[in-house]
Amino acid sequence: MRPFLFLATALALSATEPLRFASGPGHVALLELYTSEGCSSCPPAERWLGALRDDPGLWRDFVPVAFHVDYWNRLGWPDRFSTRAFTQRQYALAAAWGGGSVYTPCFVRDGAEWHPSEEAVPRDAPAANEHAGTLTLVLGDGMARAEFLPAPARVQERFELHIALLGGSLVSKVTAGENAGATLQQEFVALALATHLLVAEGSSHRTEFSLPPPTVTDAGRRALAAWVTRQGALAPIQATGGWLP
Repeated sequence: MRPFLFLATALALSATEPLRFASGPGHVALLELYTSEGCSSCPPAERWLGALRDDPGLWRDFVPVAFHVDYWNRLGWPDRFSTRAFTQRQYALAAAWGGGSVYTPCFVRDGAEWHPSEEAVPRDAPAANEHAGTLTLVLGDGMARAEFLPAPARVQERFELHIALLGGSLVSKVTAGENAGATLQQEFVALALATHLLVAEGSSHRTEFSLPPPTVTDAGRRALAAWVTRQGALAPIQATGGWLP
């Protein structure tokens, strides 16, 4: 990693008007893709996810994140986006829904296994999601602040904030493994993931944090994805996100 790029990001955020990402009270779906550049079945799923960058519901109705797992690396192509932590996250999700194994490509929507079609974009009916709570992020002055206002029935619960730094316009020329000879283009790739405990202040739950440094620095576009869970849980309650400068 080139540290000056992370420093430049912090300086850019402090030199401009603060960025504000907010979910609103309606539920925003967290859409996860578990994938690998070493898996020949994954490129179509990655293209589907990448096409969501032009969908009007992006950030408003759903927040997409591509987690690259490392269990395909043994076939000869080390996926530079993969981490053991992302693999462990997939195993934990599979265990939560009673899955006996993990696989790629695997879509997860709000913590549950999901099988989209070309027309299936996660949009919930307003009547079904009006009590999700509101998640707001404000980025500026080299720091980020988060506030979660849960539904009244959940005010006494403890929550965690999960922050994923995303990269897009990423290109890999694969020379080994099942995709040998292919040029893969990636969007919404998780380049870093961090978790922070939200502290209750009356009916509000808040925290301050620094942006996590990315593992890869050649992304043509960058974004931030954030979601809230109950402390120790995997299923998201609310999500938000947006493009970074």
